[in-house]
Amino acid sequence: MKKSKKGFTLIELMIVVAIIGILAAIAIPKFAELIRKSSEGASKGNLGSLRSALSIYYGDMEGQYPVDVSALTIAGKYLTVLPNAKAPNYHADSSVPVLADAAAEVTAGATGAGGWWYIAVQTDANIGAVMVNCTHTDTKGSVWTVY
Repeated sequence: MKKSKKGFTLIELMIVVAIIGILAAIAIPKFAELIRKSSEGASKGNLGSLRSALSIYYGDMEGQYPVDVSALTIAGKYLTVLPNAKAPNYHADSSVPVLADAAAEVTAGATGAGGWWYIAVQTDANIGAVMVNCTHTDTKGSVWTVY
């Protein structure tokens, strides 16, 4: 009478473990990259909503920008809270606005400390401009302040 063989041999199990290890070595870096790209997309979306709220404020105030982007959250008319600026791998998520309230600060550019960079100089042609306060690059190689 012939015996039927049940189960897996040690070699078969080692091959399966090696294949799973190879797949994990490929998938984990891709997963980390996807998480970074999603944070960048969230930051760009938050920047768009902040700029939209500034445009609505500008229209409501008949051509005047706020002296601080925090004014957009008063009574929740334009924004309920300031959204976070996410610059993954460089800065912690922050919604703190940094004001450029002197012409020298506008010329110097963003400080790179994270959060938002808002130009509030009344005599500057770029008054009302808001950008991510980060001098690093995103996954595409673009500096955050160009968005």
